[in-house]
Amino acid sequence: MKPISLQLYTLREAAAQDFVAVLKKVADVGYKGVEPAGLHGHGPEEIRSILDDLGMVCSSSHGPLPTKENLQEVVDAAGPLGCEMIITGAGRDEFGTLDAVKAVADRFNEAVELVRPHGLRLGYHNHWWEMNDVGGRLGLEALLDLAPEIFSQTDIYWAANFGAVDVPELIAKHAARIPCLHVKDGPLVEGEPHTAVGKGRMPTAECIAAADPAVLEWLIVELDECAGDMVEAVVDSYAYLTGAGFAEGNR
Repeated sequence: MKPISLQLYTLREAAAQDFVAVLKKVADVGYKGVEPAGLHGHGPEEIRSILDDLGMVCSSSHGPLPTKENLQEVVDAAGPLGCEMIITGAGRDEFGTLDAVKAVADRFNEAVELVRPHGLRLGYHNHWWEMNDVGGRLGLEALLDLAPEIFSQTDIYWAANFGAVDVPELIAKHAARIPCLHVKDGPLVEGEPHTAVGKGRMPTAECIAAADPAVLEWLIVELDECAGDMVEAVVDSYAYLTGAGFAEGNR
């Protein structure tokens, strides 16, 4: 079993109102970690202290691509949070051609070299637009080939591209590059909202089994939107993943 974390974008509306209350709620559910996507006006030292008190850690952090201009800001946030894995992505229009993917790879290769001396690892979080054919292979696979030092934070639902991609096969193929999975579920229909993990059409068990247990460090729940109550979906996702023996929580 791997420890379970929550991407806090899932509860972004509540977090914008009272970020600390959201952290307490996530801890009450039993999550071992959180993946922030911004700190909603709080300092990293403050959030680290709160996480320590709640018995959670910062599994990873989603933010902007590190550049020479923002590097110090990235380092100053990741260090106090105790966060080694920093993750970002790229826009839909950046995966239309192989030349466009090469441009993305160039930026990520530069960013890797910037953060490496600070003990940070850089990962790429996919959506569905990297799962179309670019020069005879998936755009994500082209990026991983062109940027060999980044890792893949594979989002299993988006990776399915609404049923067009065999995600367990994709994960198995790149397992050596996948230290964390974004676990989400849904109907696999474009434009329709997500469900709690275990209540949609994703082969979640097969996706997790395809990862390399020696490489995989975290299972991270993320739901972009949900037809029902989002907090209930967060609770149900935790119950499914821990109850099925896929993930380990604090409850």
